[in-house]
Amino acid sequence: MPKQVVNLGLVSFFNDVASELLYPVMPIFLTQVLGAPVYIVGIIEGVAEGSASIFKTLFGYWSDKLGRRKIFVVGGYFSSACAKVIIAFAYSWPIVFLGRFTDRFGKGVRTGARDALLLEAASDHNRGLIFGFHRSMDSAGAVLGPLIGFFLLYLFNENIRLILYIAAIPSLFALIFLVFIKDSQRKLKEAKLKLSLSLKGLPSQFKFFLLVMAIFSLGNSSDTFLILRAKDLGLTLSLTILAYVLFNITYTLISTPAGHLSDRIGTKKVFMAGILIYAAVYLAFAFVGNKALIWPLFAIYGFYIALTDGISKALVGSFIKSDIAGTAYGVLQTTISIFTLLASVIGGFLWSAVSPEATFLFGAVCAISAFFLFLFKKTSDDVNA
Repeated sequence: MPKQVVNLGLVSFFNDVASELLYPVMPIFLTQVLGAPVYIVGIIEGVAEGSASIFKTLFGYWSDKLGRRKIFVVGGYFSSACAKVIIAFAYSWPIVFLGRFTDRFGKGVRTGARDALLLEAASDHNRGLIFGFHRSMDSAGAVLGPLIGFFLLYLFNENIRLILYIAAIPSLFALIFLVFIKDSQRKLKEAKLKLSLSLKGLPSQFKFFLLVMAIFSLGNSSDTFLILRAKDLGLTLSLTILAYVLFNITYTLISTPAGHLSDRIGTKKVFMAGILIYAAVYLAFAFVGNKALIWPLFAIYGFYIALTDGISKALVGSFIKSDIAGTAYGVLQTTISIFTLLASVIGGFLWSAVSPEATFLFGAVCAISAFFLFLFKKTSDDVNA
């Protein structure tokens, strides 16, 4: 595995330890400690993912334009580290909103440039492996983070505020490992794309994939609804976090093998399998009545993430050239962010105005629609598989 990929993986590992210390307790913190209604949770999570989405295209573009990647990666992770401090001292939901926005702004700054560095380190034969390995490092941190949170809650009588304070520490380690990241060694051509959200100049297959991702993302509401559903069905806060750990363990174990599999049989087939798993899990969450079933459902949900997250980026890599990689990945992330913003807002209002079941049924319908749309579209990945 290239050192560059390993170092980027370590940065993501520590950043996710910090983020996932916070994430599984955040909906409980908002609703039970700060007294926010569920639709506010949906708005916060939706806006957190989508309000800074334009920055993913903007900074991806400038990364291509300047031929530099590291400065954007460093700046993005630094912003996310500052966000942990803001959230730690939040005593009202608007301050939590500010912290979540700052964190997602940082992700917007770094994502396109980071993924472009990963693509530059990969070849046509190991692209899926590279992205799968990176996501597995990311998810390894996502396992350790909530595990630490689980033991802290157990030891300190479910003191959520303590977790908020401790979450800032791993972010500092992520910043330290950024020192070892090397900037792009390639001389990049000037990006031909306009700074606007115009798709002119991007390959047609990439544009179609954006449509598929838009439809899927419209129903892909925040995972906080899964956490709230588990709590709603009777799991304690500690056991809810443990179920979330199970999801991340599955994700971690499957990500790299999924990358290997995609290199062998084609990224499209693996990606579509992940979409089907998502639809099945959301249908199950809509109708489940036994809290014991929450455990296998969280585990299966980890398969969906492993089969789509890094794989979708590898799939995009088969549609584009490296000189516009930063822009393309930025546009992809922007598209996902805009529609997941809508998904979380819609999900929150469906939960509050209709029922929790309606939130999950809506997500399943969107996933099935995206699956069949992509199923009948022939791509270069079908030819090369």
